[in-house]
Amino acid sequence: MSYVEMPGARVPIRMWTDPASVDSGALQQLRNTATLPWIKGLAVMPDVHYGKGATVGSVIAMQGAVCPAAVGVDIGCGMSAVKTSLTANDLPGDLSRLRSKIEQAIPVGRGMHGDPVDPGRLHGFSTSGWDGFWERFGGIAESVRFREERAAKQMGTLGSGNHFVEFCLDESGSVWLMLHSGSRNIGKELADFHIGEARKLPHNQGLVDRDLAVFIADTPQMAAYRGDLFWAQEYAKYNRAIMMALFQDVVRKEFKKAKVTFEPVISCHHNYVAEERYDGMDLLVTRKGAIRAGSGDFGIIPGSMGTGSYIVKGLGNAASFNSASHGAGRKMSRSAAKRTFSTRDLAEQTRGVECRKDAGVVDEAPGAYKPIEKVMDQQRDLVEVVAKLKQVVCVKG
Repeated sequence: MSYVEMPGARVPIRMWTDPASVDSGALQQLRNTATLPWIKGLAVMPDVHYGKGATVGSVIAMQGAVCPAAVGVDIGCGMSAVKTSLTANDLPGDLSRLRSKIEQAIPVGRGMHGDPVDPGRLHGFSTSGWDGFWERFGGIAESVRFREERAAKQMGTLGSGNHFVEFCLDESGSVWLMLHSGSRNIGKELADFHIGEARKLPHNQGLVDRDLAVFIADTPQMAAYRGDLFWAQEYAKYNRAIMMALFQDVVRKEFKKAKVTFEPVISCHHNYVAEERYDGMDLLVTRKGAIRAGSGDFGIIPGSMGTGSYIVKGLGNAASFNSASHGAGRKMSRSAAKRTFSTRDLAEQTRGVECRKDAGVVDEAPGAYKPIEKVMDQQRDLVEVVAKLKQVVCVKG
């Protein structure tokens, strides 16, 4: 579909979904966002749903300002995927051992490594820039620096919620490795700190929603936020790269006879800020629950733990600020999902997938998410599908 345009206070709201299907809370958030004095455009992805401050599935373009809540608290959260030389014929009938080995290699939930991972010992991992990245830790917000040891030990860990590691098959039977995570606790600490700082600033006192507080260009507060933001985005990218290297190591060992090889890794953020130019203007574009889909850009759009995911290539649609959805998107809150579904429902909805099927992940039941096929159909003018994947193993945080 093409987008539907709704009137906004300062800019039109371009929606790649039926506005009638969007819950009232998310619609009000979008209207609130469109009142910001610095806004130059607002695009809404088909996986749109209510978030804190800014709506999940929104792409906000502003000039001379950035809203930390429009990035979200998991700065740099995103996806990585890689195609392997394995095929379905190489897989054992029982995949429980493989899931166990993945869980042993990659800490989940609030877990962390006993000692920081040495990237120099990881097969194929480029350590270029690694030392400089950690040296810049001394420049982040002083109130968060005491987290350095934890940040180091959480590098290469999954986290909780909707973060996952998956072993997938495409429609031709080729095996893909895929994972979803972000900047872990250090990113959240930085996000919470700066959202709080922005709310105190005088120019934000008259906003319709103080959670939409912004930093203004050429101010010390903006400079501090940008420094911490870009560091956390880099942390998230390294985190996924280390996890992928650990994942590949598990696969090499478990399928030693197959001598597994890997194609180049595809990686993309979906909670981040980028400096981009549109209509002759230099803008700060925040994507909260959206990926960049410039012409030829590879991206990853996951469904739920019982459906499937898509590897895509961007079509470069400027109306969406070269963006696309980051996934299926929730259609019910976590608490609503826990009230609605039982462990039996979860087991039925994840039939054929080697994964947790206990009460701890009922809120991630596929029924809590929008149908990924419909989401993909609504953004045919934003991306083209390269591969459709179906998970056979899913490790949840």
